[in-house]
Amino acid sequence: MTTNSLTHFNAAGDAHMVDVGDKAFTTRMAITEGFVRLQPATLELILRGEHKKGDVLGIARIAGIMASKRTADLIPLCHPLPLTHVEIILTPESENQRIRCQTTAKTHGQTGVEMEALTATQIALLTIYDMCKAVDRSMVIDGVRLLEKAGGKSGHWHADNDI
Repeated sequence: MTTNSLTHFNAAGDAHMVDVGDKAFTTRMAITEGFVRLQPATLELILRGEHKKGDVLGIARIAGIMASKRTADLIPLCHPLPLTHVEIILTPESENQRIRCQTTAKTHGQTGVEMEALTATQIALLTIYDMCKAVDRSMVIDGVRLLEKAGGKSGHWHADNDI
């Protein structure tokens, strides 16, 4: 589904916060993913729990959850949302030399939670990067995208293809 206009601009072309006051309260959900590619030795260090900074994946998970709750402070035209659930799954993929982050965010409100899920994914991945940059400066964060969303007037949406 595509729209013909950008909702964050008014008729005069000025940026504004969208008025969601007349929208129905519905259960909203978004699932996002992203990856951080690392050197095999860096991934092994994380998996063995021998990183001198501690539990890299546990800290990244908490950082992502915290970030999801602060999305409106980071994205200028985002509405602050009462999140009802945030889950971050960090899956090491040794065969691809990467860690996959999948975030699910939920709320019951008048606007969607895509930005909260995307923010959580990005910050979880950035936290892994930050904790490991001393041993691996070649890390790459990529593939961050919306996989699925549900709720609201536009209904259910699912990404068509895998990256």
